[in-house]
Amino acid sequence: MNMPGRCAVAVVAFVLTGTLTGTAQNSGWSQWRGQHRDGKSTETGLLKAWPREGPPRIWRTTGLGLGYSSFSVADGMLFTLGARGSTEYVIALDAATGQKVWETRNGTIFANDRGDGPRGTPTVDGDRLYVLGGSGDLSCLTVDSGRVIWTQNVLAEFRGSNPRWGLSESPLVLDDRIVINAGGRNASIVAFNKATGEALWTSESDPAGYSSAVVAQVGGITQAVFMTDRRALGVDIADGTLLWSYDGASNRVANIATPVVNGNRVFVSSAYDTGGALLELSRTGATQVYFTREMMNHHSSSVLVGDYLYGFSNS
Repeated sequence: MNMPGRCAVAVVAFVLTGTLTGTAQNSGWSQWRGQHRDGKSTETGLLKAWPREGPPRIWRTTGLGLGYSSFSVADGMLFTLGARGSTEYVIALDAATGQKVWETRNGTIFANDRGDGPRGTPTVDGDRLYVLGGSGDLSCLTVDSGRVIWTQNVLAEFRGSNPRWGLSESPLVLDDRIVINAGGRNASIVAFNKATGEALWTSESDPAGYSSAVVAQVGGITQAVFMTDRRALGVDIADGTLLWSYDGASNRVANIATPVVNGNRVFVSSAYDTGGALLELSRTGATQVYFTREMMNHHSSSVLVGDYLYGFSNS
């Protein structure tokens, strides 16, 4: 999620590996921050040095609209969100040519003084695509044609209020459900049946943050880890039961960075003079391993490589 000035989406594809098409089909970048939401790619054969004139450009496309959505990749296509006029769109491009394959309306544009348009990244799950627009429109579409299977506005449905810089979450798909931070009273975290859009359970009352959830497997329980407007927390994906809560690495302005999970430990962080914490999770709660003010993730999330976290502190 970004908050500087207006962002018009323009996409440029370069040769960085053997073939662009092979990368698009095999990289496993099906959602925000990649296959495991950890910011790491398994791609090999990258150029160790670029030619003096730069990598050859394969294609360039414009006209996708305003917004801060990233890209997901599957079946030789790129998926993103953009806004034009008063409408937000879900957009699919051919990864090899940059040509638009389809686009589908997804609610009204989110607009504010830090930049208009959608913030989240589409999630690909088999032949379905799941998106959350900046104004709260959660939709399921077909990958091949963009046909809408179901759609609903989560702010209207669960009486949530849009945070100052707009809903920025990328939907987390787990088994038969989607879990998001809708931000409603007694419906902060909501699980939906991914096939029908039916709400399966609701939990807590925190307003929505700007972060996207990740998965942790602890003590035989699958939990979704969130950074809401107020705190980091984990809920059982089966029924929404709150498993733990920690507010030491959050602020009341903008919690943005994606949590970083490694086994039964999770790193959470935010800026505005806050900091980062490593938590050890159990079936009954979370224990702080350490707190540091040396890693205050603001817009960018850390990446764990081996035993080391790499990231930006503050802006």
